[in-house]
Formats: sequence, structure tokens, C-alpha cells
Amino acid sequence: MDTKVSSSSDGSLQGFRGDGMWLIVCLLMAGGLVLGFGLLAEEVLEGDTGGFDRAVLMAFRSAGNPTNPIGPPWLEKMGRDVTSLGSFAFLGFVSAGAVGYLLIAGKRRYAVLVAAAVAGGEAISTLLKVAFDRQRPDLIHTTRVFTASFPSGHAMLSAVTFLTLGVLLAKANPDRRAKAYFVSLAVFLTVMVGLSRVYLGVHYPTDVLAGWCVGSAWAILCWSAVQWIEQRRGR
Repeated sequence: MDTKVSSSSDGSLQGFRGDGMWLIVCLLMAGGLVLGFGLLAEEVLEGDTGGFDRAVLMAFRSAGNPTNPIGPPWLEKMGRDVTSLGSFAFLGFVSAGAVGYLLIAGKRRYAVLVAAAVAGGEAISTLLKVAFDRQRPDLIHTTRVFTASFPSGHAMLSAVTFLTLGVLLAKANPDRRAKAYFVSLAVFLTVMVGLSRVYLGVHYPTDVLAGWCVGSAWAILCWSAVQWIEQRRGR
């Protein structure tokens, strides 16, 4: 009897240590991303990123006509299609559909996670845009824009939404290859949306980098909070 109790206690302790270490790693990652955003924001405010931003933007423009993106017309149209994947409307529909499914499936905690992550991400993006109030690149935009430039809302919200849903899908599948696929797909979509913003000339590359940093950090924090609550209730 004593041996069984001891083994059970050792297993619980090892599980607790493993879960605790996982949460610490996630918090460190989120902290590093927030720190990266802070350093990037400081450089942007001081005007030290101007050369880098301009060089990258021009790399995506035609040499003879800087007002046009590089490539044939169909590539520009594809860029607009890709960038729409990071729009508030599209991500809102995807998030609402995910929340509805999770509620029907009885996964209320995960439904709250998706709703809080997306709504919180939108609020943070809006506040940061108002606080920094950076002007958009002085190029002819192929898409209409209505808000400030820093950070990129498309980059940030796509990171929040795709990474959150990617992790949920990975958690629901026991196959490691499937887990890697879902997470990789989430990262791929996030990166492509961000690149499309620079390609279309509506954002500086530092806007997109900042959006990725904040969006990824917020997604990690939301997921860590849910995991911590599950562990507390499990014990």
C-alpha cells in the first residue's frame, strides 16, 4: 500500500514539475516577445528604422515605377486575396465559427479562450495604434486603409487567431505529425498575411514585426492562462 501511494505521489510530483516548467517556458517566450516589441517600438519612435523600412519596401516595388508592387498583375491580386485573410471581418467569422463549435461540443473553457484572445487582441491593437499614431508609408496603396500604421493590425490579429486555433487543433489530435502540421500551418498563414501587408505597401516591415511580436505574446499568454486553470482544477 505504501509503495503504491509513494509511486502515485512521485508521478503527480513529476507531472506537476513538467506542467510548471512548460508554463514557465511559455511565460518566458511571451516576455521575450513583449521585450522585442518594446525595443522595436523604441527604435521606431527614435526614427532609427527608417532606412531598413524603406529598403524592404522598395525591394517589393518595381524599379521603373515604385508605385507598383513587383510581379505581374495576378500576383498583386493574390496579395490582396492573402491580406484579406487577416482582415477583421474574415478573422471575426472564423473566430465566431470556432466559438460556436466549441460551445456545442461542451468545450466552454476553450470557447472563452478563443473569444477572449481575439477580442483582447483587437483591443490591444487599437490602443497601440492610437498611442503610436504612426503614418502609413507614403506610397500609392492598392488597398484602402483607415487606421494608423504601428503595429500592423492584420499581422497581430492573424497571429492571435491562427496561433490560438492552431494550438487547439494540435491539442485535440494525438498524432505528433498532425500537431506539427496544425502549428506549422498557423505560423505559415500568419507570416503570409504579414508579408502581404508589406508587399501591398500599406505597412512598414517594422509594423508587421511589431504585430507579430504582440499578437504571438498575447496568444501565448491566453493559452497559458487556460492551461494553468486546467492544472489547478485537475489537482
